[in-house]
Amino acid sequence: MSEVSERPTEPKRADQSLGELFKELTTELGDLLRREVELAKVETREELGRSALGAAAMGAAGVAGLLLLTLASFALAELLDQAMNRALAFAIVAVVWAIVAAALFVNGRNRLKQVRPLPETKRSLEEDKEWAKNLRS
Repeated sequence: MSEVSERPTEPKRADQSLGELFKELTTELGDLLRREVELAKVETREELGRSALGAAAMGAAGVAGLLLLTLASFALAELLDQAMNRALAFAIVAVVWAIVAAALFVNGRNRLKQVRPLPETKRSLEEDKEWAKNLRS
Protein backbone atom coordinates (compact mmCIF):
# COMPACT_ATOMS: atom_id res chain seq x y z
CA MET A 1 0.00 0.00 0.00
CA SER A 2 1.13 3.52 -0.60
CA GLU A 3 2.13 5.83 2.19
CA VAL A 4 -0.79 8.22 1.48
CA SER A 5 -3.48 5.57 1.90
CA GLU A 6 -1.91 4.35 5.17
CA ARG A 7 -1.86 7.88 6.64
CA PRO A 8 -5.03 9.70 5.60
CA THR A 9 -4.31 12.62 7.95
CA GLU A 10 -0.99 13.47 6.31
CA PRO A 11 -1.05 16.32 3.73
CA LYS A 12 -0.95 15.21 0.10
CA ARG A 13 1.56 17.94 -0.86
CA ALA A 14 3.66 18.41 2.22
CA ASP A 15 6.47 20.02 0.21
CA GLN A 16 4.28 23.03 -0.75
CA SER A 17 3.36 25.87 1.55
CA LEU A 18 -0.21 26.99 2.16
CA GLY A 19 0.50 30.15 0.16
CA GLU A 20 1.73 28.12 -2.83
CA LEU A 21 -1.29 25.85 -2.68
CA PHE A 22 -3.63 28.85 -2.44
CA LYS A 23 -1.90 30.51 -5.39
CA GLU A 24 -2.28 27.34 -7.45
CA LEU A 25 -5.94 27.06 -6.47
CA THR A 26 -6.58 30.71 -7.38
CA THR A 27 -4.86 30.27 -10.74
CA GLU A 28 -6.85 27.12 -11.53
CA LEU A 29 -10.14 28.77 -10.53
CA GLY A 30 -9.34 31.80 -12.70
CA ASP A 31 -8.57 29.56 -15.67
CA LEU A 32 -11.75 27.62 -15.06
CA LEU A 33 -13.88 30.75 -14.93
CA ARG A 34 -12.32 32.09 -18.13
CA ARG A 35 -13.09 28.82 -19.89
CA GLU A 36 -16.67 28.87 -18.60
CA VAL A 37 -17.18 32.41 -19.88
CA GLU A 38 -15.75 31.47 -23.28
CA LEU A 39 -18.01 28.41 -23.46
CA ALA A 40 -21.03 30.54 -22.57
CA LYS A 41 -20.12 33.02 -25.32
CA VAL A 42 -19.81 30.28 -27.94
CA GLU A 43 -23.07 28.64 -26.92
CA THR A 44 -24.87 31.98 -26.82
CA ARG A 45 -23.75 32.77 -30.37
CA GLU A 46 -24.99 29.39 -31.59
CA GLU A 47 -28.35 29.71 -29.86
CA LEU A 48 -28.80 33.29 -31.07
CA GLY A 49 -28.20 32.06 -34.60
CA ARG A 50 -30.93 29.46 -34.20
CA SER A 51 -33.26 32.02 -32.65
CA ALA A 52 -32.57 34.46 -35.47
CA LEU A 53 -33.46 31.83 -38.06
CA GLY A 54 -36.76 31.09 -36.32
CA ALA A 55 -37.58 34.77 -35.92
CA ALA A 56 -36.63 35.49 -39.52
CA ALA A 57 -38.88 32.66 -40.70
CA MET A 58 -41.76 34.05 -38.66
CA GLY A 59 -41.14 37.58 -39.94
CA ALA A 60 -40.88 36.47 -43.55
CA ALA A 61 -44.02 34.40 -43.13
CA GLY A 62 -45.79 37.45 -41.75
CA VAL A 63 -44.76 39.73 -44.61
CA ALA A 64 -45.48 37.12 -47.27
CA GLY A 65 -48.75 36.26 -45.59
CA LEU A 66 -49.80 39.89 -45.53
CA LEU A 67 -49.01 40.45 -49.21
CA LEU A 68 -50.58 37.20 -50.23
CA LEU A 69 -53.59 37.81 -48.05
CA THR A 70 -54.20 41.21 -49.56
CA LEU A 71 -53.80 40.36 -53.23
CA ALA A 72 -55.24 36.87 -53.28
CA SER A 73 -58.11 37.83 -51.01
CA PHE A 74 -59.34 40.49 -53.35
CA ALA A 75 -58.96 38.25 -56.39
CA LEU A 76 -60.69 35.27 -54.79
CA ALA A 77 -63.42 37.36 -53.21
CA GLU A 78 -64.16 38.96 -56.56
CA LEU A 79 -64.34 35.52 -58.15
CA LEU A 80 -66.68 34.21 -55.42
CA ASP A 81 -68.74 37.38 -55.70
CA GLN A 82 -69.97 36.13 -59.05
CA ALA A 83 -71.67 33.15 -57.37
CA MET A 84 -72.82 34.54 -53.97
CA ASN A 85 -73.24 37.57 -51.73
CA ARG A 86 -70.20 39.87 -51.80
CA ALA A 87 -69.84 39.99 -47.99
CA LEU A 88 -70.00 36.20 -47.71
CA ALA A 89 -67.37 35.85 -50.42
CA PHE A 90 -64.98 38.13 -48.52
CA ALA A 91 -65.69 36.28 -45.23
CA ILE A 92 -64.85 32.90 -46.78
CA VAL A 93 -61.57 34.24 -48.13
CA ALA A 94 -60.68 35.72 -44.74
CA VAL A 95 -61.21 32.36 -43.01
CA VAL A 96 -58.98 30.58 -45.52
CA TRP A 97 -56.12 33.04 -44.96
CA ALA A 98 -56.55 32.85 -41.20
CA ILE A 99 -55.85 29.12 -41.41
CA VAL A 100 -52.75 29.73 -43.54
CA ALA A 101 -51.43 32.38 -41.13
CA ALA A 102 -51.98 30.05 -38.15
CA ALA A 103 -50.01 27.28 -39.85
CA LEU A 104 -47.10 29.64 -40.56
CA PHE A 105 -47.12 30.90 -36.97
CA VAL A 106 -47.06 27.36 -35.54
CA ASN A 107 -44.10 26.52 -37.79
CA GLY A 108 -42.11 29.52 -36.54
CA ARG A 109 -43.04 28.87 -32.92
CA ASN A 110 -41.89 25.25 -33.20
CA ARG A 111 -38.52 26.43 -34.52
CA LEU A 112 -38.14 28.77 -31.56
CA LYS A 113 -38.98 25.95 -29.14
CA GLN A 114 -35.94 24.04 -30.42
CA VAL A 115 -33.61 26.66 -28.96
CA ARG A 116 -31.85 25.28 -25.89
CA PRO A 117 -30.42 27.69 -23.32
CA LEU A 118 -26.67 27.00 -23.02
CA PRO A 119 -26.72 23.22 -22.41
CA GLU A 120 -22.94 22.75 -22.41
CA THR A 121 -22.40 25.63 -20.00
CA LYS A 122 -25.00 24.23 -17.60
CA ARG A 123 -23.39 20.79 -17.73
CA SER A 124 -19.92 22.23 -17.26
CA LEU A 125 -21.01 24.37 -14.31
CA GLU A 126 -22.50 21.30 -12.63
CA GLU A 127 -19.17 19.51 -13.09
CA ASP A 128 -17.35 22.51 -11.62
CA LYS A 129 -19.69 22.52 -8.66
CA GLU A 130 -18.93 18.85 -8.00
CA TRP A 131 -15.21 19.52 -8.41
CA ALA A 132 -15.37 22.35 -5.87
CA LYS A 133 -17.27 20.13 -3.40
CA ASN A 134 -14.64 17.41 -3.76
CA LEU A 135 -11.89 19.98 -3.34
CA ARG A 136 -13.24 21.04 0.06
CA SER A 137 -13.41 17.50 1.37
